[in-house]
Amino acid sequence: MSENGNHEHEHQHETVLISNEDGQQETFEVLYRFERDNGQKYILLIPAEQVEEAAEQEEGEPVEQEVYAFRYEGEGEDIQLIPIENDKEWDMVEEVLNTLADELDDEEDHR
Repeated sequence: MSENGNHEHEHQHETVLISNEDGQQETFEVLYRFERDNGQKYILLIPAEQVEEAAEQEEGEPVEQEVYAFRYEGEGEDIQLIPIENDKEWDMVEEVLNTLADELDDEEDHR
């Protein structure tokens, strides 16, 4: 809330900085985080530039975005991203992503 008691409607998105092969920092927005029963934590990221481009698209126009998935360790801003190299893990992450996409589509249909 702002000082005058009104609610602010600005969306704050969690971001992660990742160094690319050239050593340059790239910004990614966190799409979703989840934890498995075995305690392993996963994070789905979208390049921030794609989020900005999607925001500029016409209402109702489909937008395709790249999603990057990682397992991670740590908490808050101090996390270590671990590449997913196991097919079983990829299948699980893909299932979560498909479920998330279906839920987002359902929300759009009800607006």
